[in-house]
Amino acid sequence: MKKILIIEDEMQIAQLERDYLEVSGYSCEIATSGEEGLKMAEKNKYDLIILDLMLSGIDGFEVCRQLREKLDIPILMVSARKEDIDKIRGFDRGADDYIQKPFNPSELVARVKAHISRYERLVGKNNDRNEIHIKGLHIDFNSRRIFVNGEEKDLRAKEFDLLALFASNPDRVFTKEELFERIWGMDSAYGDISTVTVHIRKIREKIEEDPSNPKYIQTIWGVGYRFKK
Repeated sequence: MKKILIIEDEMQIAQLERDYLEVSGYSCEIATSGEEGLKMAEKNKYDLIILDLMLSGIDGFEVCRQLREKLDIPILMVSARKEDIDKIRGFDRGADDYIQKPFNPSELVARVKAHISRYERLVGKNNDRNEIHIKGLHIDFNSRRIFVNGEEKDLRAKEFDLLALFASNPDRVFTKEELFERIWGMDSAYGDISTVTVHIRKIREKIEEDPSNPKYIQTIWGVGYRFKK
């Protein structure tokens, strides 16, 4: 049974999320503050975390940042706030998806299922492969580690997944919509493809000598991105 941590300070909402997820076959635990959520995530093993943005004490952005430093599992951020900047900040901190309140509980369950399934497929595929070496870039799929000219770079889960997809398909042009669907597993009509741009910017900052003039992930204006051999 897959185990989910719900970090939500409104107990009525947390219980609603838990009830729908448990009916769908998931095991759920609830933390009512950011501090409690961080402690539970450190002590227990979860397959996915649902994280509210507007928490008392440590807010969801900071909780997400700290979680992502230690965990490689999907994080779904939930908020009543509609501003695009909040979505971008959430993705920038390492969130995999952003769901706006009020939401349909069935949609939440569908997204949880999709993210867990996609994460397991990506991990499984990467574990079946070995390594890629391209122009000073070394990708170790088994350990999910990245090295540039011998120096290890710290990439978050979705940053690694994006870079691995690009490096496995050199010179192929991917649209933002295709990247979003391949990595996040949700139709763009139900998500926000701005996270693709945020993650690619972060990857460039970590692996490129000059992020403004990238030699690995290139922008194809009006189309998308490609990884140059």
